[in-house]
Amino acid sequence: MALAAGLAVSGCGKKKFTTWNYVKDPAVSAQLQSFITQKEAQANSSTNEAVPEYAPFFAAARNGNWLAVSNAFKDLRNHAGQYQHSGTTDERIRGTKWADVIEIWGAFDSFGEGNEKYSAIYANDIIGSIPPGSIYFGGTDPGRFLITAMQKSQVNGDPFFTLTQNALADGTYLDYLRAMYGNQIYIPTPEDSQKCFNDYYADVQERMKNHKLKPGEKATVDPNTGRLQVSGQVAVMAINGLIAKVVFDQNTNQQFYIEESFPLDWMYPYLEPHGLIFKLNREPLTTLSDDTIQQDHDYWTNAIAPMIGDWLDEDTSVNQTAGFAEKVFLQHNFGNFHGDPEFVKNNYSHAMFSKERSSIAGLYAWRAQNTADAGEKERMNNAADFAFRQAWALCPYSPEAVYGYVQLLMAEKRTPDALIVAQTALKLAPDRQQAQQLKGLVSQLKQYHQP
Repeated sequence: MALAAGLAVSGCGKKKFTTWNYVKDPAVSAQLQSFITQKEAQANSSTNEAVPEYAPFFAAARNGNWLAVSNAFKDLRNHAGQYQHSGTTDERIRGTKWADVIEIWGAFDSFGEGNEKYSAIYANDIIGSIPPGSIYFGGTDPGRFLITAMQKSQVNGDPFFTLTQNALADGTYLDYLRAMYGNQIYIPTPEDSQKCFNDYYADVQERMKNHKLKPGEKATVDPNTGRLQVSGQVAVMAINGLIAKVVFDQNTNQQFYIEESFPLDWMYPYLEPHGLIFKLNREPLTTLSDDTIQQDHDYWTNAIAPMIGDWLDEDTSVNQTAGFAEKVFLQHNFGNFHGDPEFVKNNYSHAMFSKERSSIAGLYAWRAQNTADAGEKERMNNAADFAFRQAWALCPYSPEAVYGYVQLLMAEKRTPDALIVAQTALKLAPDRQQAQQLKGLVSQLKQYHQP
């Protein structure tokens, strides 16, 4: 199995930064340099075999040379044993030192690809919202790497402990966490990890018999050996989720917070909105209070106003939102636009915030789907609708926003609105693959929407 889920190498886009001068905010520059110093020291203290090939990477990082960091990382990744790649595998490129390399690259990538202002806002908002001593799961690249880089000291767990749920199925990542945090919090052992693998395999075998595999879950039985083989993101994240549950169950004295990348089913009953992310409560919540939903509504309305303006409210229609998307994101017509054109022009930044809003909308949608109470279903659907509209306005081509919103609209028998969402997203599709997928979605929706 490919154990690393969601780590994307995006290169350096249109930016060709070569020195620390590209970071305009002195506080951000100082924090990144401190972070790199700590991570390099951590890597050098590792008992791993010396790997001379790492030297150019660390030298480029110390110099703040984003282009050289990106190129060095791509070269190393092309030989890393835990990934599929075209180069010759070098088994030395794994383990705790490799984890340090990934963390440094991710910090450079998040500032190099994203708008510095919004990367800093994102990181500082999340860091400031989490109580000291908590455990934080960061899932997406920005949700993991920006927080890792911008907190006072990720190495020392200051002010909280930062992990990624996406890599827990990788034993070498657990080794890295144990070396860093093992004296302060419980990190799953190899035996814990193996039990989670075994439990998942047993569950898959049972569901295979009853034809209940999840969409995208790839599981086959080798006809020669009778051995179960699983692969793909759904399987990897299911195992990651089981290991995350071990962390949650064993660390009873810590508060937990999570930035979602891939939904983990067991978490949904425990989640409530917490600014950009979620709080993972110790006990399941029977419902989300009106106050919680209103606080979430107000937080996001205030947060996105400087980004895209304050025009979107409960009465804004899907058609009006589509008109905004085409005018601002497609045509770059900023007449009477009261947001920030730099936010709109930076794909990394607006996709980053849209993803977080989509995740919260997904929680509301999940609660709507899992209640038999008609009033509660309507309340949660309304909250989901507003959150998805905000997420879609922030990034009109975001897969999470588009497909999540379309699913919600179809459940409410609002096919014309769902078609508007899909057709608008198609006009803004950033690449051929996404365009083909959206063409298929539009075609399906048109079959439902026959005059």
